[in-house]
Amino acid sequence: MNDIVLRDLAIGDAGWLIQQHAELYARDEGFDASFEALVAEILANYIRDHDPACERAWIAWHGDVRLGSIFCVRLDEDTAKLRLFLTVPAARGTGLGQRLLDECTAWARARGYTRMQLWTHESHKAACALYQRNGWRCIAQEPVHNFGVDLVEQTWEIAL
Repeated sequence: MNDIVLRDLAIGDAGWLIQQHAELYARDEGFDASFEALVAEILANYIRDHDPACERAWIAWHGDVRLGSIFCVRLDEDTAKLRLFLTVPAARGTGLGQRLLDECTAWARARGYTRMQLWTHESHKAACALYQRNGWRCIAQEPVHNFGVDLVEQTWEIAL
């Protein structure tokens, strides 16, 4: 998988991301269609309003196949927010997740952000382990009923 290319968001990528998130989270976590709507809203807002000077998306490609994504958006003057981090099951365990995380974090640091934050769920064990290995820390968690299931939502943060 050394020939994986990271590209910016392009035509067709948003539809693919919505579908991947909806299908994978429904299958793996039991999420309902409200999660698909959230992903669609995040992407629509990004496409309409993102500022390329301080926000960026990466889509991982292997040949003509998409394998994953990660987004860096502005939360406030000093804080970047990591969003829509996904690797398809076939790409998990290949180091792609680490590469996407490294790329996003380095980009945020180079843009002058002093910290980065993300929102996830406790059930995402592999992702949470990746964050922890890279110096992120869980700063808040809360049990909720969201997307049709009981979850523990978490906020993670790292100083850049």
